[in-house]
Amino acid sequence: MKIQNEAKNSMNALALSLFSSRVDAICDDMGMVLRNTAFSPNIRDRLDYSCAIFDAQGELCAQAAHIPVHLGSMAFAMCDIVTRMQWQEGDQVILNDPFLGGTHLPDVTLIAPVFVKKELMGFVVNRAHHADIGADTPGSMPVSSRLEEEGLIIQPSHLFRRGQRQQEIWERIMSATRSPRTAEGDISAQLSANRTGMERLQAFVREQGRAAYRQGLSALNDYGQRMARAALAKIPQGEYRFEDYLDDDGQGHKDLRLKVCVRVDDTGVDVDFSGSADQVAGNVNCPLSVAAAAVYYVFRCLMPLQTPACAGVFRDIRLHAPPGSLLNATYPAAVAAGNVETSTRVVDLLMGALAQALPEQIPAASHGSMNNLAMGSARIGSAWDYYETMGGGMGAGPRGGGLSAVQTHMTNTLNTPVEVLEQQYPLRIRRYLIRRGSGGEGLRRGGDGLLREFEFLADAEISLLTERRRHRPWGLAGGESGELGVNRLNGEILPGKCHRHVRAGDILCIETPGGGGWGAAERKN
Repeated sequence: MKIQNEAKNSMNALALSLFSSRVDAICDDMGMVLRNTAFSPNIRDRLDYSCAIFDAQGELCAQAAHIPVHLGSMAFAMCDIVTRMQWQEGDQVILNDPFLGGTHLPDVTLIAPVFVKKELMGFVVNRAHHADIGADTPGSMPVSSRLEEEGLIIQPSHLFRRGQRQQEIWERIMSATRSPRTAEGDISAQLSANRTGMERLQAFVREQGRAAYRQGLSALNDYGQRMARAALAKIPQGEYRFEDYLDDDGQGHKDLRLKVCVRVDDTGVDVDFSGSADQVAGNVNCPLSVAAAAVYYVFRCLMPLQTPACAGVFRDIRLHAPPGSLLNATYPAAVAAGNVETSTRVVDLLMGALAQALPEQIPAASHGSMNNLAMGSARIGSAWDYYETMGGGMGAGPRGGGLSAVQTHMTNTLNTPVEVLEQQYPLRIRRYLIRRGSGGEGLRRGGDGLLREFEFLADAEISLLTERRRHRPWGLAGGESGELGVNRLNGEILPGKCHRHVRAGDILCIETPGGGGWGAAERKN
């Protein structure tokens, strides 16, 4: 059915709903193709990928409900990428450079232009986490101090040009990995996902007509802005400040300050991170796009479920972080943990500020870490790489207690199933359970973390990038903090960020933090 405009730049509610659902469905189709054709458990089983559609100027049109840190950062950075490249039919551009549109090096992005009758109508994009992107340590999540230590840096480059694969960049990527077969399979899956998106979007544009499609996007963005403004208007005007601290950077610097001032007025919201720590030697630094992803996520959570995922939603949200600071790092800062750990803690930071304005809506801090574990072996003939993020306790809120042993906020992945992990790698899971009692007490109790215990069946290397091992997830309204996370190797406590060589028979145990409680617990007589 062709969508009929009621008036210029407007649609009736039914037509707009159909338009929004159609573009969302294209993103879902892309994600299904990517999942079903990928080789690695990290993409196939953990679902560590995201898919989206952008317009011809690089503004977000639609995204599937995948990974918040992927999608928010793409929405922030895509316009610069679009203007930097020359686009032709049959092109696919690849990148992972955090300072040129990426997040951290394992997140590899593929961008394909969509042409209809020789006119550029937009782009389909997917981003997927590769457990091996060529770092010296297996899993490509090292305890690094420079970007170059984190793996192969891919500046925006044509992987396909007019439908022809560019062998130089292809071979450069394959030669950087320990398992070229897996890398080839995963990148081929990303290419296939984009081709699916191109075909679906071209068919939709032809069905609607190019002018009607552009008008539909304009109406969708205007609607998204109206929905966002209505939600932001419910925040009392004023300034709300909060401070929190990262545990450390893995290079000897501890208690790194995160500071925010949220200003709300009748023009929208300003989020200012001035006063946060300068960028550091360790890899907890963020490119600005990652900080933006956390900001977008928090305010998106305050909006109705039917709010479309498009650029109009973010028009009235502005952010500032001083260049060279922890949340707006400059090259060649290491950023592997900034994408996962710092982004998660920025969510806590903003929620701490907004809790002052919306005390009956904002929950306590969740476990505040993706609890990153990378491991593997570089041994010739038996090389392997594995990467996992682990859930923890969700913060309690005014309306209920926190969930236990779940991924929260900036990640939306699954765990690697025990059966897949033990089949694919020389590992055995000895214990996997909820860490009872780790959630903060309160009128509403914080969710509990989890415990996952690995036995190594062969020598290997491990890298840990974890947070909330020094600073507990805070409670709200009198609720108590959640318990700290703990990492142990053969019973000995490990630092939150470290690299170790392990032997066959060694036991690694990760206990993740609980969420903060909400409200003062009622006293029993």
